[in-house]
Amino acid sequence: MKLYVDTANLNDIKRFEENLPLAGVTMNPSITAKSGVALSVLIPQIRAVLGKGRMIFSQVIASDCAGMVEEASRLSKMDNDIVIKIPVTAEGLKAIKQLKARNVRTLGTAVYTTTQGLLAALAGAEYVAPYYNRIEALSGNGLEIVSALVKILALHAPHCKVFGASYKNNQQFLDCLMAGCECVTLPADLAGKLLDNPSVDAAVAQFQNDWRSAYGSLDIK
Repeated sequence: MKLYVDTANLNDIKRFEENLPLAGVTMNPSITAKSGVALSVLIPQIRAVLGKGRMIFSQVIASDCAGMVEEASRLSKMDNDIVIKIPVTAEGLKAIKQLKARNVRTLGTAVYTTTQGLLAALAGAEYVAPYYNRIEALSGNGLEIVSALVKILALHAPHCKVFGASYKNNQQFLDCLMAGCECVTLPADLAGKLLDNPSVDAAVAQFQNDWRSAYGSLDIK
């Protein structure tokens, strides 16, 4: 399983890089726009924080195939370990096929149905990203879609990984992992809560109090 953080905020990336086993960073146009930094500047900045080997996922803006392919080609030259996010529309599928022929790695994004995910995988996408909570918001079953995608891709497109996205709480992403999701990306607010647990803090404080009572300090001698 690989854990990503869904943000373009360098301070957040630096913070999570220090204490979480991050596999990389994901961004969409809305997230990138909040940073106010051009991708040609932002992507090298993120790379400087992540170091070599970890992945950066960045998305195209165009809605037509030609525009997607052109933007993807530009993005792919900005970093050696970048995957281009392509919305799974009719034009997006055309773009994924063309980019596969050019050896440009892609993720099929904005996936709301199992069919979308399967078609993106068959077109050549290396990852597909079902929008768990957005599916739920439309009265769908996010876990059902993720589970079905995991099974159908294992049978018919084993090269492609299910990349869970769009969560409102950490239980949703844990449910996806239990369903067999190989990658997940969390927004910064949820990533920051992964270790939040008052009981743990209380236990550590008790350990320290007991040690201090017995030895007079917190030193290990």
